[in-house]
Amino acid sequence: MRVLMIAGVAGKAEAGGAGVVHNVAKELRNLGHTVKPMFFEDLIPKQRWPARFRTFEFAARVASYVDEVKSEYDVVNIYAPYGFWCGFRRRRNGSTAGPPYVMSMHGLEERRNYAMAREEKKGRAHYFRLKNRIWQNFYHMRTYRWSIETADQCIVTNREALLFLQMQYGLAPDKVWFIPNGVGPEFFHRRIWSDTCEPTLLFVGTWIDHKGIYPLAEAFEQLLALAPRVQLTIAGCAETEETVRHYFSPAAQGSINVRPFISRAEIPELYARHDIFVLPSLVEGMPLVLLEAMASGLAVVTTESSGMTDLVEDSHDGLLTIPGDADSLAVALSTLCGHSQLRHKLGCAAQEKMKRFTWKLSALRHEAVFRRAMGVKPVPQIPEPHETNSDGAPYSGKVVLN
Repeated sequence: MRVLMIAGVAGKAEAGGAGVVHNVAKELRNLGHTVKPMFFEDLIPKQRWPARFRTFEFAARVASYVDEVKSEYDVVNIYAPYGFWCGFRRRRNGSTAGPPYVMSMHGLEERRNYAMAREEKKGRAHYFRLKNRIWQNFYHMRTYRWSIETADQCIVTNREALLFLQMQYGLAPDKVWFIPNGVGPEFFHRRIWSDTCEPTLLFVGTWIDHKGIYPLAEAFEQLLALAPRVQLTIAGCAETEETVRHYFSPAAQGSINVRPFISRAEIPELYARHDIFVLPSLVEGMPLVLLEAMASGLAVVTTESSGMTDLVEDSHDGLLTIPGDADSLAVALSTLCGHSQLRHKLGCAAQEKMKRFTWKLSALRHEAVFRRAMGVKPVPQIPEPHETNSDGAPYSGKVVLN
């Protein structure tokens, strides 16, 4: 199978979306397929259109490039919202317009609108003021809808999006697929457990409002009142240290360690040096940093939203909190700070669960969806008793896409 994968993000491996593409492409190649991943800078080295029309410019370039190379590929996988022009062309001209178009989507924009509208009422949504809301609904939501509705097959990274696309967009169950992200073996190190009552906390991600930075800052202030020597590391925030520190009171400054950029090679060691991972995001797809933290054996605290609920079972392998609620977050963090055995229990369970989230399994599921888009239907099989599923687990009796 010859696959063209296109994502409208920078191709750096540190980035979440690019990391997914790189890992899935690598495993697809291991399965014997030819895969070409392409990113924003590959197709548009220099933007010509105004920044607000970036989506249209990139989608147009994607469509023209696919038209140039359409005979070289069996299927094209385009990350939303950049595939709608390709989709429109296939709807109009059929297979002569190019190979089947499979859409992949990380986050659900409707979830973003809901969450950020609530935050805006609290004055905590810099990127969702009136002008942004109008542009979001008039422009961005349409590009996502067109990308979804014109695709031959859709891939999403959380069950919330799977159900939403079926019920809200009317997609048939055989047109949209939930494929979890994976985590690499480099994160499964042997953890040295700490019994300290003042453990170290870690946040990894862009310092932006939908990541829950306001409730994080608020909750950490509450936590310091109970455990004054607790430390919080904020890594990969893509902002200056001064900007991040501005969100915290002067009294909390000595308890904050800011690392604006961290290389991919340093990340496993970063997780190993901390005790608790906190991700208070209001909206995500299925965040790679959460899978990595769980694979590292960290006790995780995150919100009951988006793909986080597909990974974390509350009180079994992590703690779930109310999205946007600082008090809920502070309670969860203080519980873990004062209970080293609970940290150990949650971390062990999380690491064990992550053994099932491999990039190989993600690639096998992508392969099945790509084949379906090409018109290759699954064939029922009755395996021998000793046979296993594609992920290496004993055969469960479920019909598996071929």
